Amino acid sequence: MIAEIPDWRGKTFAGIRKAILAADPEIIEEWKWMGSPLWSRDGMIAVANAHKGKVTLTFAYGAHIPDPDKLFNAGFAGNARRVINFFEGDKINERALKTLVRAAIDYNQSNLKKNQIKSKKRAPAATPAKKKAPPATRAKARKKK
Repeated sequence: MIAEIPDWRGKTFAGIRKAILAADPEIIEEWKWMGSPLWSRDGMIAVANAHKGKVTLTFAYGAHIPDPDKLFNAGFAGNARRVINFFEGDKINERALKTLVRAAIDYNQSNLKKNQIKSKKRAPAATPAKKKAPPATRAKARKKK
């Protein structure tokens, strides 16, 4: 896919991919949604797309991870995703991007652990309660006593 983008966007895409894959050796790279690269580890990390005038990198849970280097520059309206838009001439801060990717992995792993703990704490299914006899039957039982 990167080879099919001959201009600056292809080079930017290649740099983003290199930094993400270098952040953690266990990151999985897949192609989803009509050929978009998606990176995950214990949950989705980010997806990238090349558009006419920019390359976007969307972090699935970006709103929940620290961004000390202020890489996110779009997607602030929602409660989950955050976006980094790269425009022609932008430099990729590899160190900061790797830090952001590692924070996303940490977020995924801590949520996975929380979800596992919640499922372990769930009480076993309750035994069905004894059905009460219909009112007419209870009245007959009282008369017999």
